[in-house]
Amino acid sequence: MRSSPNLPPLTTLRVFEAVGRLRNFRRAGEELLITQSAVSHHIRKLEDALGLTLFIRHAKSIELTDEGLSYLEMVHRIFAEIAASTSRLRSRSTRKSIRVSLLPSFAANWLVGRLGRFHDTHPDIDVDLDPTLDHASPTSVDLCIRFGMGHWDNVEATLLVEERFTPVVHPSLLPGGTRLAAADGLAAFPLLLTRNPFDWEIWARCAGMDLRKARQIQLIDYNIALGAAVAQQGVAIGRAMMIADHLSKGQLVLATDMVATASGVGYWVVTAPGLALADPVNSFIAWLKEECATAMRETCRHLPSPMAL
Repeated sequence: MRSSPNLPPLTTLRVFEAVGRLRNFRRAGEELLITQSAVSHHIRKLEDALGLTLFIRHAKSIELTDEGLSYLEMVHRIFAEIAASTSRLRSRSTRKSIRVSLLPSFAANWLVGRLGRFHDTHPDIDVDLDPTLDHASPTSVDLCIRFGMGHWDNVEATLLVEERFTPVVHPSLLPGGTRLAAADGLAAFPLLLTRNPFDWEIWARCAGMDLRKARQIQLIDYNIALGAAVAQQGVAIGRAMMIADHLSKGQLVLATDMVATASGVGYWVVTAPGLALADPVNSFIAWLKEECATAMRETCRHLPSPMAL
């Protein structure tokens, strides 16, 4: 098919949007499942076609030029309009489908086992899950489910549930089942940290522990951290909703009596800004909120009272 001289390829625009949103070539490549050199090639191709510099490259960072920032805002808006039109068209079909981007840990440890209940009450709605670590933009899906504080640019974020945090460990590492003193006891074990361990940091501040003095094993994904804890490799920070099944099966136990929480830190629904959501999307979000509230109430019955940061 002949290309248009005034219309960049959609793939190139997706690469530009990811780089502009993440301000990082490597992370954009990881999100889009292409190499960093391929990302650089797309950006050079787009800059050559426009005759403009979109990014200023520094030794360890990049920033958008004024032209790049203006172009990124336009691309965001158009992608959102495409997503909205797609959602409206889907809502007209007899059988409806929604696409959800979410963290692999949320999918594997919580959502997948409960999806049957959603299908029982909404048999005409199909849910297509897209597990990924870095994608926090709803431009190519109907909604995202993300963990954090809700501070993401160019999206609307609605809190699903505030999480509670407590260290967990394989029961074989606690002879006699005696829980550890929060700070001193954990010093005997390596801590299993993800690449952005602010859940550990919240708990450590409440417990008066200096994470920098602890032995650490750096991991990428929360799923991997939980798996390493089950494999007796160290102590993971338990997110209450994610560890409930592991606790009930005896795969993990609480390492201490200290539970921490922080205002607004938890799981969020992320959607495109100003977008009127289709009925199936609203139905799924309402179901998520109810399920999360029920699950957290049930989980907290088996946890010590939390300390708030």
